[in-house]
Amino acid sequence: MEHLIFYAYSLLGIPYIWGGSSPMSGLDCSGLVQILTKAAGEDPPGDQTAQGLYNHFVLLGRSNVWGPGSLVFYGKDAGNISHVAFALNNYQMIEAGGGDSTCVNIDASKKKDAFVKISLIKGRSDFISIIRPHYSKIGLI
Repeated sequence: MEHLIFYAYSLLGIPYIWGGSSPMSGLDCSGLVQILTKAAGEDPPGDQTAQGLYNHFVLLGRSNVWGPGSLVFYGKDAGNISHVAFALNNYQMIEAGGGDSTCVNIDASKKKDAFVKISLIKGRSDFISIIRPHYSKIGLI
């Protein structure tokens, strides 16, 4: 898990780009999480949204466990997930946040101060669920 957390830290400061899935050009919330889960051997098929990632991991029956490597989901309800982040510990997460659909380039992201950053898990009021995937490359249950 330490290697995965180190990798997550290496992505800090990357601009938030709506639909972004590459550290070279920018990441949105689901792009960041999919890169991290893929690195650990749990790669949901296709380019996933926050809702798609939630649906994928719920169907796999992953556990609701707080801690490093857990995925934190936010939105209106389980059918309206709008944000996903990666837990660093029981209190902090790394997220591609602060942006929206207007963040289509680096200048727009800078104006909104939108980038990959560390935030408090309970810093948002729209918490829905936390799910800990089984990471096959690092042997987590």
